[in-house]
Amino acid sequence: MTTITLMPGQVSLADWRAIYRGASAVLDPSSGVAIAESAAAVGRILARGEPVYGINTGFGKLASVRIEDNELATLQRNIVLSHAAGVGEPMPVPVARLMIALKLASLAQGASGISPASIALLEAFLSKGLTPVIPAQGSVGASGDLAPLSHMAAAMIGVGEIFVQGERVPAADALANAGLTPVTLGPKEGLALLNGTQFSTANALAGLFEAENLYRTALVTGALSTEAAKGSDTPFDPRIHTLRRHRGQIESAAGLRALMAGSAIRASHLKDDPRVQDPYCLRCQPQVMGAALDVLRQAATTLSIEANGVSDNPLIFPDTDEALSGGNFHAEPVAFAADMIALAICEIGSLAERRIAMLVDPALSGLPAFLTPKPGLNSGFMIPQVTAAALVSENKQRAYPASVDSIPTSANQEDHVSMAAHGARRLMAMAENVVAVLGIELLAAAQGCDFHASLASSVPLEAVRSLLRQRVPTLEDDRYFHPDMRAANSLVKSGAVWQAARDVALPGVE
Repeated sequence: MTTITLMPGQVSLADWRAIYRGASAVLDPSSGVAIAESAAAVGRILARGEPVYGINTGFGKLASVRIEDNELATLQRNIVLSHAAGVGEPMPVPVARLMIALKLASLAQGASGISPASIALLEAFLSKGLTPVIPAQGSVGASGDLAPLSHMAAAMIGVGEIFVQGERVPAADALANAGLTPVTLGPKEGLALLNGTQFSTANALAGLFEAENLYRTALVTGALSTEAAKGSDTPFDPRIHTLRRHRGQIESAAGLRALMAGSAIRASHLKDDPRVQDPYCLRCQPQVMGAALDVLRQAATTLSIEANGVSDNPLIFPDTDEALSGGNFHAEPVAFAADMIALAICEIGSLAERRIAMLVDPALSGLPAFLTPKPGLNSGFMIPQVTAAALVSENKQRAYPASVDSIPTSANQEDHVSMAAHGARRLMAMAENVVAVLGIELLAAAQGCDFHASLASSVPLEAVRSLLRQRVPTLEDDRYFHPDMRAANSLVKSGAVWQAARDVALPGVE
């Protein structure tokens, strides 16, 4: 297993992606100094005897309630137990592990008052394959992702459950079996663990990484659909896109050109083609896909900043021994980023579905109806296109911006919230829908190209067709369609489709 060394405040998007894809993570040892200084500063602040939010006071609306020194440990344990109020299915393990890594990098910047022992236990979670069972619903994205992060913190004190090799094990047993001891939380530690935007950010980053795969795959399936319909590559001419100047559009057009370069199918209709222009779903691919790429890159910039920031409250400043209360836990930047990713995912799928609809319509594609040699007796791709339409419509409903919603909480003390958590959490489901849409397009485009059997496409696109045909044969007569779709979806989800397009470097979000 690859291990990423986290330098707090300086972790690259590529490293976060690697952790999401399965790498482990440890803190750079140099961060130990800042961690220790921050923990010591909490002790000095307490020694002054002044009320400090979250250290010797209640929380939220109860901030005015002073807590006695002999109850400070109980206060931190209580906040974890009382705030562990999530519901719903558990976070996917890869996303939960990414959340833990994000929390580690935040705490290690020396502004949270966390103890070295708590840091060590979080690192052990990652290195030993222990993932707290974290219900995915219950955060409004301010004051931090309290409920889900509380479930993470609960596992640290031996409460709740932990995934161990896919099995749900009582947290106390899982820790003991791994040779670990639950932590006793000191002043500020419970609040430091459960306050912050790491749940929302982890889900948004996961959505971003899945959207990047969808973008690249859709360039490939879009190029293959263009070939199947004997569409033109003239709309991908660089001179067109240079005039408009959008980076994403320019790079998307370049990718499409590279994918189609050297195609005999394209060469067969370069001259004397009675069609003047292709439908928008072919002709405007650089404009739509480029806009999606630009939006994904903007979201990536926001999330990269957020992932390297500190978002709990109050924040500890050891140089002056101050605890400053603020609002870094408010996840509005993450909410906006998640909404942008949702829009891009939705549009990538929407354009792909229009290409599928074009391919099954002989009036538009020039191919046999529903891509079957014997239409009427066979239905061919009739219902897969309906499935794609259903999935795209579902994504349109989900794409409504979460960031424009708010609802007061904590007796109106927390009166404006970001809704970043479910705005980010919906992205995985939306991405799964587009995986299926692109899987259908891959099947349909390859089937369309099969009708041009005497002509080959480009080397990259023929490599993609070959990859698919190793798993799914050409559709001659109707057969049970679902296994074909599952095979195609697996190729899409794994990234194998765009990776099979040899020697074509497709752009990404960085």
